[in-house]
Amino acid sequence: MEKIIKRSEQKKENTWAVEDIFANDEAWFTAYDKAAQDIKEVDSYAGKLGTDAKIMYNYLLLGENLNRDVMRIYTYAMLKSDEDKGNSTYADMMGRAISLITEFSGRASFETPEIIAIPDETLENFYKEIPELGEFRRFFDVTRAAKDHTLSPAEEKLLAAAGEISEAPDTISSQFRNADLRYPDIHAADGTAIQVTQGSFIPLMESSDVNIRRQAFCSVYHTLESYKNTFAAMLDAQVKQLTFFRKARKFDSNIEKALFHTEVPVEVYENLIKTVGKHMTLLHKYMKLRKKLMNVDELHMYDLYTPIVPEADNKYSFEDAKAICRKALAPMGEEYLAILDEGFQNRWIDVYENEGKRGGAYSMGALPHPFVLLNHKDTVDSMFTLIHEMGHAIHSYLSKKNQRPIYSSYVIFVAEVASTCNENLLMQYLLSITEDKKQRASLINYFLEQFRTTLYRQTMFAEFELEINRASESGKTLTADTLCDIYYKLNQKYYGDDMVVDKEIAMEWARIPHFYMNFYVYQYATGFSAA
Repeated sequence: MEKIIKRSEQKKENTWAVEDIFANDEAWFTAYDKAAQDIKEVDSYAGKLGTDAKIMYNYLLLGENLNRDVMRIYTYAMLKSDEDKGNSTYADMMGRAISLITEFSGRASFETPEIIAIPDETLENFYKEIPELGEFRRFFDVTRAAKDHTLSPAEEKLLAAAGEISEAPDTISSQFRNADLRYPDIHAADGTAIQVTQGSFIPLMESSDVNIRRQAFCSVYHTLESYKNTFAAMLDAQVKQLTFFRKARKFDSNIEKALFHTEVPVEVYENLIKTVGKHMTLLHKYMKLRKKLMNVDELHMYDLYTPIVPEADNKYSFEDAKAICRKALAPMGEEYLAILDEGFQNRWIDVYENEGKRGGAYSMGALPHPFVLLNHKDTVDSMFTLIHEMGHAIHSYLSKKNQRPIYSSYVIFVAEVASTCNENLLMQYLLSITEDKKQRASLINYFLEQFRTTLYRQTMFAEFELEINRASESGKTLTADTLCDIYYKLNQKYYGDDMVVDKEIAMEWARIPHFYMNFYVYQYATGFSAA
């Protein structure tokens, strides 16, 4: 394992072109100051949206333009902050960007109540008077559907102002995990020290050496356990702020509020958990197969990620991964491939891990183009992550190209279909070109792992999130013991009798950033199923 480099040591070609948004920090501050002034223009429309079609149309155009400018400011700050979470300059800029969004939201808080108050007949006359307003009909319909959960303009302004505070649990947990938390080194058989980080943890868990896997597992989870009360306080605060806003908006539960925005019935969430639960024996059967093929007396939680066929554990450089992904995506057509090439050739992607860099991977839909964060490790998993995130990126690119700004940000419920569809295309391509039996077995093992991690594991996460929200809503404090007990029992339920559910896994919830994203993870499972 190579030593994790500093951000300053990254080669430019392996970093994303943040300068495509703003040439430098000075340009960002200039845009920030201008936007801070421009958003004040929103105030002049308060109390007038239902009085005149032209006023309404001009307001909506202004909102689209201001939102574009504010999001450019936020995106630049977020990307620079994620390059090195320990960089205080960009942490400050990120804080300023969030404050700007909060102020913009507060100034525009009259929008929803005023749109809801417009009589149907008046709104229909608006459409006739200015036909271009018809393009906003979907926006009006969705906004007016929230009538029962919309407060007075003054109350809406107060809730909007509290938005920045509501981000605190996520911000604090992210800074703690990515910037401050350090895991003890582990050692190879020859005594060589190996660094354990957010980005290297899963590759270490894929090692064919059980001692490496066990050491990495203990390094991470023993460290997390030493801060268990801090992590619990952060997650408890996250759920409490969800409950506060849910009550203010007059929803019966946190999950109802979370799914209302995406127009997904709560039954979809519950049916996912119910249906996966009915077919838990398939995951148990896979665990039994894994135990048999690994030829172990006991199958532990740290044995889950290592390939069953280690002899076929191929490595893929980033250049190799790009070339293979391009071939796999050929069925999507030449226009799609041209966008993929644009992303590969013009630095849409931040490729490798460095000290302080945010862990994991994501795609950020932005202007003038999307940005993708990776922590590439030359593994098959990293190649699938690349094609997954480029699915998001191209979806965002096409949405922003073809939709007007107010509609270009698609909901997460459909987002994971584009990404996981790409993963399925990659799997089908690799199976089509692979004749070696061991390599095919390795790929089928990886495909089974996709079902385990994306369908079963994400559903387990969804069930955990539902349980902790219901516990909090009933008046319980989410202590470390409560969270660990719920999480441990779910692992026992999902993995079955052929798995030794090590006590350390009870702390895994502290490692998962998605629990700060408000009923997000179930959409990986539904998206994978749809794809």
